[in-house]
Amino acid sequence: MTTAPESSRPRTAFDPGDMRPSDFYRVMNSVVVPRPIAWVLSRSAEGVHNLAPHSFYTVSCVQPPVVQFTSVGRKDSLANVEATGEFTVNLVPEELFEQANATGTDFPPDQSEAEAAGIRLEPSEKVGALRVAQSPVSIECTLHSTLRLGDSTVVFGRVVWVSVVSEAVRDGRPRIEELRPLARLGGNEWCTVGEIRTIPRIPYTQWAQDPSIGEQVRRG
Repeated sequence: MTTAPESSRPRTAFDPGDMRPSDFYRVMNSVVVPRPIAWVLSRSAEGVHNLAPHSFYTVSCVQPPVVQFTSVGRKDSLANVEATGEFTVNLVPEELFEQANATGTDFPPDQSEAEAAGIRLEPSEKVGALRVAQSPVSIECTLHSTLRLGDSTVVFGRVVWVSVVSEAVRDGRPRIEELRPLARLGGNEWCTVGEIRTIPRIPYTQWAQDPSIGEQVRRG
């Protein structure tokens, strides 16, 4: 274990037990960064298509393939997914920055955010929920399960289909430099991918056989 020197920088502490939930939420949003955006397209029981950005989003499982997003409070996305059992997750590209932000507006359930923001939708391959036509990636999901945690609900979606625009696929996988996704930071801040760094994972056998690897890593 490496101990920090006495000259370490001062730290400001945030204790969730002593703070209002809304204030601590702002802290968490500012330190768990960057966060990918699940641009969730869902359909109400009445057939209204809801489109909303959710930045509490990640992969849950590989086999079977499952993704998850969190509805903070009871949002239209959650109600629609529970009603219809399906949704699509669309990647937010840089060029749809303003439109994606607009879909975060609290429109009434009977109004379509996509229509209000001028976003074109098109049929999906496997589910009834539409996908964003201008998005380079669409992940089609059926509802796997939900998990209530305090004031939020985690939605798990079983992935049944992924479609990626062909020009973004190279060597058998989608390439980040072609997808150009947006991500969320704290407050009203968003970000782009920026500089992309590539570094191979070091197998332990190689690390154990070559002491210079550890020495180089420790030097930084």
